[in-house]
Amino acid sequence: MTEKTTAPLADFGVGDIAAAGGKGAALGELVRQGFPVPQGFIITTGAYLSFLAETTVGAALEGLLRAESGDGPDIGTADGESRGAAIRALFTGTEVPGHLWQEIGSAYAELGGGAVAVRSSATAEDLPGAAFAGQQDTYLNVLGEDAVVQAVADCWASLWTDRAVAYRERQGIDPRGLAIAVVVQRMVPADTAGVMFTANPVTGARGEIVVDASPGLGEAVVAGRVTPEHYVLDRTGKALSFAPGGREVMISAAAGGGTQEQPGAPGTGPELAADQLTELARLGQRAQQHFGRPQDIEWAVSGGLLYVLQSRPMTALPPQPQTLNPFQRRLGPFFMEMFQERPYPLDVSGWMSRGILAMLHRMAGSVGVVFPTVDQLLPEEDGVVVRLVPPIPHPTIRTLAAPVSLARRARQFDPAKWTQDPRFSAFLENVEQLNGKDPGPLRWRAVVALAEESFATMRGITDLRVSYLPGVFVPLLKMRLMLVLLGKAKLAAALIAGAETRTSQANRALEQLAAIAADDPGLARAFAEPDPGRLLELVEKEPEHVAFREAFKAFLLEYGHRETVSVVLSSAPTWSDAPEVVLGLVKAMFGERLPTVDQTGMALSELRRHPLLWFAPLRRSVLAAVESARSGMAFREDSHFYATKVIPPMRRAYRELGRRLVLAGVVDEAHDVYHLRFEELASITDTDTDTDTDDGGALPASVRERFRPVVLARAAKRRELEGIPLLDPALLFGRNRRVKGALVTGTPASRGQASGPVRVIRGPAEFGQLRSGEVLVCPYTNPSWTPLFQRAAAVVVDTGGLGSHAAIVAREYGIPAVMGTGSGTSTLAGGQRVLVDGTAGAVLSAPTSDGA
Repeated sequence: MTEKTTAPLADFGVGDIAAAGGKGAALGELVRQGFPVPQGFIITTGAYLSFLAETTVGAALEGLLRAESGDGPDIGTADGESRGAAIRALFTGTEVPGHLWQEIGSAYAELGGGAVAVRSSATAEDLPGAAFAGQQDTYLNVLGEDAVVQAVADCWASLWTDRAVAYRERQGIDPRGLAIAVVVQRMVPADTAGVMFTANPVTGARGEIVVDASPGLGEAVVAGRVTPEHYVLDRTGKALSFAPGGREVMISAAAGGGTQEQPGAPGTGPELAADQLTELARLGQRAQQHFGRPQDIEWAVSGGLLYVLQSRPMTALPPQPQTLNPFQRRLGPFFMEMFQERPYPLDVSGWMSRGILAMLHRMAGSVGVVFPTVDQLLPEEDGVVVRLVPPIPHPTIRTLAAPVSLARRARQFDPAKWTQDPRFSAFLENVEQLNGKDPGPLRWRAVVALAEESFATMRGITDLRVSYLPGVFVPLLKMRLMLVLLGKAKLAAALIAGAETRTSQANRALEQLAAIAADDPGLARAFAEPDPGRLLELVEKEPEHVAFREAFKAFLLEYGHRETVSVVLSSAPTWSDAPEVVLGLVKAMFGERLPTVDQTGMALSELRRHPLLWFAPLRRSVLAAVESARSGMAFREDSHFYATKVIPPMRRAYRELGRRLVLAGVVDEAHDVYHLRFEELASITDTDTDTDTDDGGALPASVRERFRPVVLARAAKRRELEGIPLLDPALLFGRNRRVKGALVTGTPASRGQASGPVRVIRGPAEFGQLRSGEVLVCPYTNPSWTPLFQRAAAVVVDTGGLGSHAAIVAREYGIPAVMGTGSGTSTLAGGQRVLVDGTAGAVLSAPTSDGA
């Protein structure tokens, strides 16, 4: 044994995680920077690895891990014993080799002996996105050499607690690459101790520091056994708010694991003086500045001195709270509807930046408006999108000429004739060429180029939208102005609904599929299968379903490129990628279609009855404006439909890149390619790959070394942000007007009233659960959802506004709709009977039927 396995804290820094573990490296860095850290030393990961190598534990551990992964024989464990328990038993039943015992004892003696704290410090803890808080063990008030060595061995064993194993599995961390160091420090006899967060962990406010404090050791605060004093400070340490502490809850073994309350110190006033709060804030700000991110710090006060016991990056920290102006609040629902799921790095850097947002930039630029960059719209931390900032387009001097430009294009390009434009034919030809290319035999760079061709093809739709959208807005403004002058402004939304679109054609095709299925008793029984995967298997394999199968195949050939979640997310499957979603739509169409109100026809009849429209020239002018506005809305919908045709070949290219990254060990599944940015994929040049394409596109080990840590870190950050919305709905919908007795309120989007039981549908996988006559309550919609409206009694949506797909289609089908409730899916429960008032924009309780 030549390498020393113990060393003082000051010998380590942030670059020494491999030797000192996350906690030890951070503490060593703090010592180097002059923070008041209790004296101590680190027993490095080398000691742990030596223990494995010099005892039978290493071979046994490897056998257990191989059995766990299926790579070797299952050596078995005792009945009811987890593998984690079996591994821990190996550690506790094996004596620490003499030379390690001697080194630990010598370091303990040099520290001066006495009571110490012995803390685990694994190589995969205290990292951004993976804090491992409390997953490994800490031992306090350890006294004597024998007890210290035993505590070290127990810390090594705690690397394999069931909770640590489960946490690592969730984080996707390979257990075979793990090691653990141990930190031994002088025990601080704390008068007061606790934790400090240098940003507010609940609100995300970066200008606030949150401190929890309690008398005695901080372990009770960290373990949650006591209600601590709670301070919210500004950056200077001034208290913004204070809440006194409560009573400590102790676990009682005698009581069979129950709890007993023990007196805390209520009524004695704040534990921390103003100068101590100031010092805490100062230390917290220093640590945050040094480590470059908000910190979670454990601290203690002893004899009037303040000590830092631990500092690690804060995890699951919400983004900084936003303040939206009226324009952002108005535009926000439109963008929130598109960003219901957090985009991956490849979504943002690929399809969004080079496709959808490039189109928005071109369209805005055509009228002299600068649209925000993708970084401003979707700011990131650690390579992962943390929030959605509703954009504020900025007009320029060129915007003054926009009316002239818009009028010229509106005269030149008629949206009713856009499919006759040669550019549209060229777009379809380019899509056909893309679909004819198999990425499998191509070299890496050629596969990347296939994705780039998809972006370039999308520019064809962008050019058409720049030309034809003025022909949408000008007639729409003209129609609305006429309706205002006629006193019929409220008819505008209903008048433009009902235009023939590719979406309405797809919905009718789904109706035909449902009719085929309903007419075949065997197929109808198959559709009663609750498992979407099993239903798909029955449809695809049972020989008696050949007629439906052929019709279904033809449907996917025509409409399979449609998105399931959002047009901005290339990571989400299309209908062809997730045919079970389409079968769910077909299933939802079983049963009688509800009678609907022709809102467009009624609005048109009301308009025609206006006395001024008896004058024929005026009537022709008004009705022509209505028809032009409807054609414009059809163009908006259909150009969206065709734009998504470039998504399937792009996704095929991504899948092929992902397949090769799996073979190279960069990612575990092909879909994990979305954790990388497009520029990173493009940076892997032909010189990185073998020239012989028969090898399946093998990549060298250098690619794994470069990108696997990136993928794991971003995946961990993404998991950390689960449950944190990209945009707080309260910022957009918190000001919804109150309606007496309403359960929820929102934007009135489609007139009328309807009652029925609530059916909450949270995503495409649940489409098949909707039954005819139910009230569809959902978080968002896109064209994929609209077939459900043919069976729903009404629609209630968390997001969206008057011009969203859901609102337009609800008006087409004549069912009431309330958009932008902000909380419909969380407030309304499945089966609850409600009355949806689409005219008032409210959802109210409905009395149950007599037979209920």
